[in-house]
Amino acid sequence: MVWLGLGVAVLAAPDPKAKAAPPTLKVIADRAEAIYRQGETVTFQISLLPADALPEDAEVQWTITKDGVPPQQSGKLKLPGGRGSITGKLDEPGFLLCKVTCQTPAKAALTALGGAAVDPLLIKPSLPVPDDFDAFWAQQRQKLAAVPMNARLAPVKSPAAEIACFDLQADCVGAPVSGYFAKPAGAKPKSLPAILTVHGAGVRSSSLGAAATWAREQMLALDINAHGLPNGQPEKFYTDLANGELKDYRTRGRESRDTIYFQGMFIRLMRAMDFLCSQPEWDGRTLVVHGSSQGGAQSIVAAGLDARVTFIAAGVPAMCDHTGIVAGRVNGWPKFIASGSDNAKPDPKVVEAVRYYDAMNFGTRAKAEAILTVGFIDTTCPPTSVYAAYNAYAGKKTIFNDPPSTHTVSPKAGEAMRNAIRAHVLARRENTAP
Repeated sequence: MVWLGLGVAVLAAPDPKAKAAPPTLKVIADRAEAIYRQGETVTFQISLLPADALPEDAEVQWTITKDGVPPQQSGKLKLPGGRGSITGKLDEPGFLLCKVTCQTPAKAALTALGGAAVDPLLIKPSLPVPDDFDAFWAQQRQKLAAVPMNARLAPVKSPAAEIACFDLQADCVGAPVSGYFAKPAGAKPKSLPAILTVHGAGVRSSSLGAAATWAREQMLALDINAHGLPNGQPEKFYTDLANGELKDYRTRGRESRDTIYFQGMFIRLMRAMDFLCSQPEWDGRTLVVHGSSQGGAQSIVAAGLDARVTFIAAGVPAMCDHTGIVAGRVNGWPKFIASGSDNAKPDPKVVEAVRYYDAMNFGTRAKAEAILTVGFIDTTCPPTSVYAAYNAYAGKKTIFNDPPSTHTVSPKAGEAMRNAIRAHVLARRENTAP
């Protein structure tokens, strides 16, 4: 902008080479909170920007499903002035998922999702907890107890002078616990709360940054990778494993509770918590577990396995309500059983086995306080499955509803979890009662 003596602003001419913003399609429920009662009409509002991105007579395709599974409504809709709406309803507790698609004259494919909750606090577990659930996991604890921890701490370069950082390797059943451990330098015995951070799906090193960040907040902090792998290796090391030995680990061994891959992962959780609680600086009172997606599942599982856990923060948790299909609902990640009418008769062996690895069932045993987050248009860890687990969770709890979010922890959801952890730790520090 150039200012002339007469005070008139002369604006630079638009750059003819500048590209116009691509068109966008958006779907939102007509209530900001996107929560309804059974049988109520849900109106999904559709908007297109710019409004003339489609010819006036063009139509968009839409479908409304029960969180991705039948029943399904579908149709076509014109968007005069770039706006339109469609309605749906659900006569049972659950979620509606609205998907809208179209193609612009320039052959650009546009897709948008909108979600709405229908009496979500009334969503029940699809199946009860197995009768011998506790006995099965007590057996795994016994197996672990027979293996000495043999924790090895190798100092690693710290991102902050006031933080001491280590590579941790601890023996376990099968693969070791492998993580980065961080603590404030010079911490006094029995002075610090502890936090364990756990990973989402995939194959990667533990995060030194995650551990150091919480250690800066005066906590003993341990971040472990999900598979017991060596830390700090070249990226190719993890990529090769993801494409080879650990490819499709998510559904490996699903025919039997004794062979499901996640057994080792959950046992490593127990060992990691044992390590933290064995540290002389631990205050003996406060133990937090935090993760998202697969890490959110591990957080709930940890609370169900260990009564020392006092708080969990589980973002968009996976592994919830694996057997939703038996109640005509969507299943949680990793979709041990395919959802939908194409798999109306799932393998009974799989149905039985996966119940022992359902975060929802672990939550029924939890005493820790909890915060969960849920995205209303999350098609990876569908909100129906998250709410099934939330409703079954036995401890004091709260949930952060995130209507516009897919399978992600939005900035607001992440802030809510971090603030909840800090508030819990502060309250425990200020109240020294057991």
